[in-house]
Amino acid sequence: MSNLPSEPEFEQAYKELASTLENSTLFEKNPDYKKALQVCAIPERVIQFRVTWENDKGEVQVNRGYRVQFNSALGPYKGGLRLHPTVNLSILKFLGFEQIFKNALTGLSMGGGKGGADFDPKGKSDNEIRKFCVSFMRELNKHIGADTDIPAGDIGCSPREIGWMFGAYRAEKNKWEGTLTGKGGSWGGSLIRPEATGYGLVYYVQHMIQYASGGKESFKGKRVAVSGSGNVAQYAALKAMELGATIISVSDSKGCLIATDDKGITPDLIELIADMKVKRKQLSELANSSEYSNKFKYVGDGARPWVHCGKVDVALPSATQNEVSGEEAQKLIEAGAKFIAEGSNMGCTQEAIDVFEKARKEKKGDAIWYAPGKAANAGGVAVSGLEMAQNSQRLKWSSEEVDEKLKGIMKNCFENCLATAKEFVPAAEGEFPSLVAGGNIAGFSKVAAAMKDQGDWW
Repeated sequence: MSNLPSEPEFEQAYKELASTLENSTLFEKNPDYKKALQVCAIPERVIQFRVTWENDKGEVQVNRGYRVQFNSALGPYKGGLRLHPTVNLSILKFLGFEQIFKNALTGLSMGGGKGGADFDPKGKSDNEIRKFCVSFMRELNKHIGADTDIPAGDIGCSPREIGWMFGAYRAEKNKWEGTLTGKGGSWGGSLIRPEATGYGLVYYVQHMIQYASGGKESFKGKRVAVSGSGNVAQYAALKAMELGATIISVSDSKGCLIATDDKGITPDLIELIADMKVKRKQLSELANSSEYSNKFKYVGDGARPWVHCGKVDVALPSATQNEVSGEEAQKLIEAGAKFIAEGSNMGCTQEAIDVFEKARKEKKGDAIWYAPGKAANAGGVAVSGLEMAQNSQRLKWSSEEVDEKLKGIMKNCFENCLATAKEFVPAAEGEFPSLVAGGNIAGFSKVAAAMKDQGDWW
């Protein structure tokens, strides 16, 4: 790749997967899979386009729009649209690459893709955001469709933005089809789609806790540190509370909020934070209010919660990529954390993963156990897949039906990761199987086999 521009985020994602495969027995048992990895690392298609729109002053603005259609061996491309000023091709390639294997782990018929634009919704009026979404979809609609590529929301792209994009798609194509997921509940959206990533994350960790404790423990009584305060963090916190946990932190890009009493963060506070996020307010405003200043400690300057929480049982990074460093990973272990699972994509740096995996091998049953995002946060895209199925059948399932299907998908995902790790990365006596290895190998193997059957490599 020396002839290509540096793409640090994508290169990190690729190396993380490749090193796991190389350090397992997969290539010994299937030596031709090395060629599959080489083919899989290059997107089937990268679309880049300009987006021009008019602000409230009547001035023309321009942004870069992207769609990375990475792999369609298992189904139409599926992955979110990120609207954030940091968006670039490296970030979208890393997200799309991860999405291939995450989608494979759900067991549903979905390929992998990702897209978005370097547009910053913060500071923009509703009218400006709507104008951007319509202009963005005027170009993107040429490249997507219910049987081709089904985008969803991501950072900066909430159900409101999905609605504006869907309306623009429908106007351009003169057809109603389920080509976007995360839609409104009254016009094709699935129940519990907003909750799905956070709920699925907690369901996955619940299986980790039960396996590690021989069925004796659950979330009940656990101190859970959460980063982020968006959709994933909110619903992971609420579900963990429902299962008996105490939530001790949330965060945003400016800093973190740490609970200082035994009650921790309550459902009422999560509801308030959700309202603040819609209004694009910072957590610092909450920390400085007279009602909450004596219940929480606020640490600013972009601080993350991991070194400020005191005792921790479970850590759920749920904000963005590379939010747990090697040093913070060590601090979490020292704080007593036994489980860490990524609600965000590539939430841990490679150095952090190395720290967790080293502890897993050395401390065996007393170690921290790490679950990668491509497995642990697959619940969101799983329910997007269920939304696609409902759209295709012109049906709407109850929230109970969707939740039961989500629970089943996360259970199967955990058991698949566990069984694959045991097969390809033998663990020592008393050692937890490597879920990062299991997730990577299980997802990659499924995609590689499908690509071979279809002649993408041979």
